[in-house]
Amino acid sequence: MTGISINGLGSGLDITSIINSLMQVEALPQQQLEQTQANDQSMISALQTLNGKASSLATLADNMALPGALNLFTASSSNSAVTATAGTTATAGAFSVQVNQTAQTQVDVTAAMASWPTDSTGAPSSLTLVDSTGKQTQVTPASTSIDDVVSAINAAGGPATAMKVASGTDASGNTLYRLQLNATQSGAAGAFTVYQGTSADVAAGTATDLMSQSSAAVVTTAQDASATLYSGTAAQQTVISSSNTFTNLLPGVDVTATSASVGTTATITVASDNAGIAKQASDLVSSVNDLLSNISDNTKVTTTINNTGGSTASGGLFTGESTVRGVSDAITNALYMPTSNGQSPSALGISINQDGSFTFDQSKLTSALAADPAGTEASLQEIASRVSSAAKNASDPVTGSITSLISGQQTEVADLSTLISDWDTRLADRKATLTALYNNMDTMMGTLKSQQSWLTSQIAGLPTYSSSSSSSSSNG
Repeated sequence: MTGISINGLGSGLDITSIINSLMQVEALPQQQLEQTQANDQSMISALQTLNGKASSLATLADNMALPGALNLFTASSSNSAVTATAGTTATAGAFSVQVNQTAQTQVDVTAAMASWPTDSTGAPSSLTLVDSTGKQTQVTPASTSIDDVVSAINAAGGPATAMKVASGTDASGNTLYRLQLNATQSGAAGAFTVYQGTSADVAAGTATDLMSQSSAAVVTTAQDASATLYSGTAAQQTVISSSNTFTNLLPGVDVTATSASVGTTATITVASDNAGIAKQASDLVSSVNDLLSNISDNTKVTTTINNTGGSTASGGLFTGESTVRGVSDAITNALYMPTSNGQSPSALGISINQDGSFTFDQSKLTSALAADPAGTEASLQEIASRVSSAAKNASDPVTGSITSLISGQQTEVADLSTLISDWDTRLADRKATLTALYNNMDTMMGTLKSQQSWLTSQIAGLPTYSSSSSSSSSNG
């Protein structure tokens, strides 16, 4: 077994160590394959990171290039009790709005009761809720328990929901409860009426309006918010909203009132949001720089000094990779080249540095927007569109150049895995061959040593003759 040294019984050699040393040499080609595979996996990881940055850049640039994406506005109000927001369909300007009333959601509470009443048959009485359109929702509780009444109302999906509210005790010590009913819709459209009785009873006029009972009350009346535009002029008009937000009071402008604003007038001013446009341009430049920096960091050639004073240069993962270099060039050109009307990106605050990175000057863009808002926005969107196309060409999940490069590397890693696995089999066979060879040699050497020992012993047993004795006999 590898790692255990067993001397040959016949030869006295450390056969295990000899075989392990030979196998280290035999395994060099497999180790080279494993190193190549590790390098490929490092490349795949780096390419996936780059692809993610390219994909994020494509999304950011694509959103910036959408129609109206840079048609940004801010809305301010002269009255802190009134707020306003402006969308991309707004227009710069100012207008006044007078708040007449705010929206309300209807809330009813019933009279206090220990349990829900029964009908003439002794079963729990039905309830019927009628919404502002006249639609009826009949509810039949499972029992006279107030909890069951609440559950039945909430499960019915009618114009109101219910909750149980403790309301003291009666003379007999029974705990009393009220039903609080809350409209599911704000404003006048959420108005409802609640009756004790079936839908047929309501239609017949024999059902009991629960709010007509003693100590029952409409706590909050359903009400729309109301505001007036052009107050005191021939163009005066009233607008209503089921909520306190008047959506598109003017095209693209939403105005929200509070109770503190009732009876007051606010001037709403809509202006171009140059800071918002600059933020998008700045984000685009930052995203491009992030991608280019990643490529640069993985392309750098580093030099190391060895023990003898010599130097060794080694490239980064992307060094010499033409596909990655093409992505860098395409995105750089997309951000750097003049627009179709000949405007230089530097006039918009986007400048390229000597190292290939970009800087953004917000003051230049602000000046350009002040001089030519429409033209400047069009140029920015053209640049964003070019960057989006370049980034998509690199990161598209199917046809992207980086995506294809990753796929190729992954195929190579899979092929290398097969080759490495084949080498496992080859090396195992080679080790078996060497083991058999050396064991055979050990056996042969053991046999030879045995023969040597026998011959030695035989020779040692032969008679010895002295040359002097022979001479004396001869002379006599």
